Amino acid sequence: MENASTTGVLTHLSLLEVRARSRGVPEPQRSRVRDLRGEAEELRGVRDQLEAEVRARQRLQELRSSSDPPAGDLLPLMRRHSDLRERLHVHHLIGGFDAVRTRQGRAVCVSVQTAYEGVFLETFNLELELKPRVRIGRHNIPPFIPLQNLAEQSRLQTDAGPFLSALSQHLNAFVGRRRQLQLVQEQLRSVEVMESNLLCSVLVLLFTAPAEKTALLCTLEYANLASCLPSKVHLDCEDGRLPESPEWRSCCAALRKTPLHRALAGMKKSRMII
Repeated sequence: MENASTTGVLTHLSLLEVRARSRGVPEPQRSRVRDLRGEAEELRGVRDQLEAEVRARQRLQELRSSSDPPAGDLLPLMRRHSDLRERLHVHHLIGGFDAVRTRQGRAVCVSVQTAYEGVFLETFNLELELKPRVRIGRHNIPPFIPLQNLAEQSRLQTDAGPFLSALSQHLNAFVGRRRQLQLVQEQLRSVEVMESNLLCSVLVLLFTAPAEKTALLCTLEYANLASCLPSKVHLDCEDGRLPESPEWRSCCAALRKTPLHRALAGMKKSRMII
């Protein structure tokens, strides 16, 4: 089992090193190359730990099978073996996320990197206390992210991977919605943001249709907080028949299936809005 685990880590490490050495990387991707190099360094450490555990187990097996094992060798090896087992348990517990041991090994600080459309954005940090039981400690996760609900819905005590994956989805969806809103404000100056909340789960936009310069109020609701796309789009205007037209029904469908800034850019290109 140890050889298979080591081979898997080495294979993943080799792939990361090949990617990190690639040339001609565009400017937005250079930070990703640095991240891959950092991940490669972490995987080297995991590889060394795995190889050390294999050697320690082999040596322990040799000493235990010996009729008169040297007392000076056995206890240090047993302590080393126990420490390696604990480190590997922590690595398995956090599901491969970047982590640093804190509080003399009684906790780990996990970093969750967020990105949208290939652009790296914020990094959030969460401390998981390991003893006497696994629980959430210090963190800089926004207060509107349902941390406790996510922890209760996953097997945090035995496998923090599902919890951290769900947390990563929520954080990436949040920064993705916020990034879409920023792009709308930067690229589509004719679209006015009338209302938005901190979570960017409700957005109210005002734009104008060319026909008689009709003003339309568009409300987007994001019921699924792990998604960048709205679950509901509603249009209001003085002409109540306009939102029911086939053209505007198609626009609403595009807003539900396409990132906000792209959908609005398409609507402007097709002269649905000015």
